[in-house]
Amino acid sequence: MLGLAHNVATKVASVVHTTQKTIAGELSLFSMPDKKILEEIYTTHVHADESFDDDSLFVIVENILKRATQNVDKIVQGTQVHVDNIEEKNPKASFSVPLCTLKRISCEMQCKPPGDEIAHNTTVAILNKLSEYSWEAKASLTLAAFAMEYGEFWLLAQLRESDNLAKSIAILKRVPVLLKPSELHKRRQSILELNNLIKAILQVIECIDQFNKYSTYDPKDVPDLSIALDHIPVDVYWVIITVVACATKITILTSDEDKEFDLAPYSQKIHYVLNKLTSQQRGCRKQIEEAETYRRITKLFRTPTEIMEVFKGLIFTKDNVQPLIDGSTKQTVKIDILRRNNLLLFISTLDVSDDDISILKPIHEFTKRDNQYKIVWIPIVEQWTDDLRKKFDILKNKMPWFTVQYSGPIAGIKFIKEEWNFKGKPTVVVMNPQGKVEHPNALHIIRVWGVKAFPFTKTTEEELSHSHAGKWVGSVVEGTHPSVHTWIKEDKYIFFYGGKDNEWIQQFTKKATALANDPIFKEAKIHLELVCVGKGSRGEDDHGVLGRFWTSVESLFFTKGHKQVESVNQEIQKLLSYKNESGWAVLSKGSTVLVTGHGVSVLKVVEDFEKWKDHVKEKGFEFCFKAYHEKISQASRPCCRLDIPGSNGKVPESMRCPDCHRNMETFISYKCCHIDGPTAHH
Repeated sequence: MLGLAHNVATKVASVVHTTQKTIAGELSLFSMPDKKILEEIYTTHVHADESFDDDSLFVIVENILKRATQNVDKIVQGTQVHVDNIEEKNPKASFSVPLCTLKRISCEMQCKPPGDEIAHNTTVAILNKLSEYSWEAKASLTLAAFAMEYGEFWLLAQLRESDNLAKSIAILKRVPVLLKPSELHKRRQSILELNNLIKAILQVIECIDQFNKYSTYDPKDVPDLSIALDHIPVDVYWVIITVVACATKITILTSDEDKEFDLAPYSQKIHYVLNKLTSQQRGCRKQIEEAETYRRITKLFRTPTEIMEVFKGLIFTKDNVQPLIDGSTKQTVKIDILRRNNLLLFISTLDVSDDDISILKPIHEFTKRDNQYKIVWIPIVEQWTDDLRKKFDILKNKMPWFTVQYSGPIAGIKFIKEEWNFKGKPTVVVMNPQGKVEHPNALHIIRVWGVKAFPFTKTTEEELSHSHAGKWVGSVVEGTHPSVHTWIKEDKYIFFYGGKDNEWIQQFTKKATALANDPIFKEAKIHLELVCVGKGSRGEDDHGVLGRFWTSVESLFFTKGHKQVESVNQEIQKLLSYKNESGWAVLSKGSTVLVTGHGVSVLKVVEDFEKWKDHVKEKGFEFCFKAYHEKISQASRPCCRLDIPGSNGKVPESMRCPDCHRNMETFISYKCCHIDGPTAHH
């Protein structure tokens, strides 16, 4: 318990309070805010004597009170009590009991009349006497002083019938007064309530002691610990004042007077503190377990071994390895089926869309041919409920690959979040048979290139990025128009366009259609097609098409858009920056992107066709459009805003503007579309 004082000293020292006040005439003791209590007790704490062996003292106190409270239950309840086997603990041989200090504390508590103000002032007086001890030592010393009296009282009650010395001392201690059958029957409930309260105080100090053991961990790994440690001084205050109240209750029980003194408020408070500390302990234990698992898994990945062993360490606790579910047969199979295979770990919450599943189905069909690749779905769920289990079963039945069976949160959830940047959106981590990660999120390249991205490694991604430089439009316009791939193969000019403003879309459609039908185009045999992305036949938004389109653009951005400054990447960034604009357009020739423009500039170019049409015959449509668009863009350049979904993986620390190449400012924004499910972000 020696280390806690240093942890709480800074927190306590931050409270500036120059004069100690009593609670008389102010707040009720049990409604006094924690901040007020901290102010009251701040001036009593000088520094912590870290040489004091608080652990040995508490061992002795625990030995006394566990036996004393058991004796009380036996005497008061008779044969109804269950006698526990109490383990005898031994203090260190070198421990020296601070007897005089204990006697001074005991003297402070003895024969005090009942009353909240008196209990508070007594507590402050005890804290002043213990100013050089750590906070948890203050609690243990106070309880030790009480234990000397309480333990002696019930020891005499046990021995007085068989030992004359004990009998005489018991008379002086007024033991027979309380143990008269009539008095014992009359005060039975009060004695048991007192006894149970003492047990609760013991548990509170045990909890405080446990937090000291946790303090060896990195605070970053156990954030709940700092919260608990900051509150220890107030918890100790409630321990001491409750011990004072217990001492007063014993005085009343052994007196000739029948004074009223209800321990219920103290009991309620100490049980509140106990429940709070117990809850914080559970949180700390969970965080410590996660931290230790995280370190174990990190070590496992640093020294690659057989893939099945890595997978087991990532998913299961040591003694809880479960079979997998084979999606093709809906039967369970042993985890050994993964041995010596490449794995595609499909990691997601239960908010996974049918689109995400359908994207992986061709990959599953392609990779199962040589039986060296396995897809495994790892559902990430922090807390399972009946509704989530039903949802899991529905999703599981849609997947033909393997699925991790649920029994609780997976072991490596912290590792997956921190090392693989999992933030809720589906991820595909590719691992080779030796357990080495070949790609931390191949879902982006799968969305963009499908099976062409096989074997889904970083090397393959780089090769595809270079070989398809400038020819990326075909990978993002899937499903936007029935003839789009035919037009791309025929190397036609195509306008892909859209936006939030229906009026702009109508204007652009009208002007671009007129452009495509202009006699100059007919004469030059220029074929220009129009594809309005995400609009139905009646002009309504098709959220499915829009969602897939922008998801594909985002995936393309993550595969290459922020890796290096080049014209192709700038066009991808531009398009992504137009996602929430009133209008945007991409002009391509076949699969090659020629221009990506904001709605204002592109519409202006189309509207001004009469100004540059005469140059088309001589210089060509492509050259003229790009040159005039560049001229318009330079004259009117709106702010560029690039919204990058933080849930899709690692976000670049900085970004250059695709228009002017300056470093862009960074903002944090939050968005809710009031829609449940995987399409909510579109």
